[in-house]
Amino acid sequence: MASHQVVDFHGIVISRNDYKERDMLVKILTDKFGIKTFFVRGARKKGFKLASAILPFSHGTYFGNVNDHGLSFINGTRELEQYQQIYSDIELNAYASYILGLVGAAFGNDEPLPGVWFDNIATAINLIDQRFDAAIVANIIEIQLLDQFGVKPFLESCVICGNSSGPFDFSETYGGLLCQQHWYLDLHRLHLDQRTIYYLRLFSVIDLKQLHSIKVKDVTKQHLRHTIDTLYNDQVGVYVKAKKFIDQMGSWDQILKK
Repeated sequence: MASHQVVDFHGIVISRNDYKERDMLVKILTDKFGIKTFFVRGARKKGFKLASAILPFSHGTYFGNVNDHGLSFINGTRELEQYQQIYSDIELNAYASYILGLVGAAFGNDEPLPGVWFDNIATAINLIDQRFDAAIVANIIEIQLLDQFGVKPFLESCVICGNSSGPFDFSETYGGLLCQQHWYLDLHRLHLDQRTIYYLRLFSVIDLKQLHSIKVKDVTKQHLRHTIDTLYNDQVGVYVKAKKFIDQMGSWDQILKK
């Protein structure tokens, strides 16, 4: 098992669990090493000096010994902050937890995240903490993560003829958009409205760092949720615990609106 000397890394605390009588295992999404599990000795003791550093949704610069596999160790932190809105709001917490859960499902543990994915996830969590529409931020991450699950819908143009102007529909059979001339090829296409298609295409390419505001009608949000759920259920097949709670919240909203 390879071990790095004491190194600095930026991290976001995903979760923590009690371990034995006094210790904890803390899962952190790191910028250099992916998702790592850290053994924190004495974390359950009263007055533990790193108590705030291992709270869920703490983020900042950590330093410690990071092993390629197995448990790693935290020595200290600096520039530590808390995503306060996420920590105190159950709905925001659920969406942030869902995004982090998807990251774990897509990339696994002990593997560095490729490209700019750490920055993308950190930006998404930060936007949720700033009270951007958490459902929309989650939708963007869901769509952009599909490629990491081996599912990359073709959303640039019609998969048959390359026509880039709509109207379009989405075909799971053909793995992307069909223009109206080719709808006859798939009678079981998703029959999406053009507003939903527009946002699917937009979300697949949007840079979260450039997202300053976005407003989506409730009915379109419902269609997006249903469409993305269809893709994940039919083609990805991952289960993230926080998603069940998000679905329950959606059911509560529908009841309250009646």
